[in-house]
Amino acid sequence: MKTSLENLLSIDRQYKMILQRLTKKNNLTISEWQLLKKIAAKFNTQEKLSKETDLDISTLSRQLKRLVEKDMLDKHSIGDDKRQLIYTMTEVGVESSNAVDLGFTELESTIFEKWPEDEQNLLRMLLNRLDKSLTRTDI
Repeated sequence: MKTSLENLLSIDRQYKMILQRLTKKNNLTISEWQLLKKIAAKFNTQEKLSKETDLDISTLSRQLKRLVEKDMLDKHSIGDDKRQLIYTMTEVGVESSNAVDLGFTELESTIFEKWPEDEQNLLRMLLNRLDKSLTRTDI
């Protein structure tokens, strides 16, 4: 029998594979999809995105550039400073992000459709507890 952490690793692997297929179907990577969600939530400059995502500026710049090239984002300079940019989602970006969101919601429904509500609540509670425990770990 697997340990709890071994099970989590296995679940994580399966989850990422499913999410990669879902995002790839919509011409995105997982990180690009997450970035689009942040931009939709008004984290629309590199500075705001960097603070929100904990990504370094060079990584963030590459991802934003890729999203602009895929026509998922538009960029507009702020005032006279051409280096200060505001990013907005294009129609293509909104549609792709929404399609992944819908697939994600459907995945969750499919996984938990036969689970009673009390078991779903217990799982959420235990996962929150595990998250807090991992956050406090010094290793």
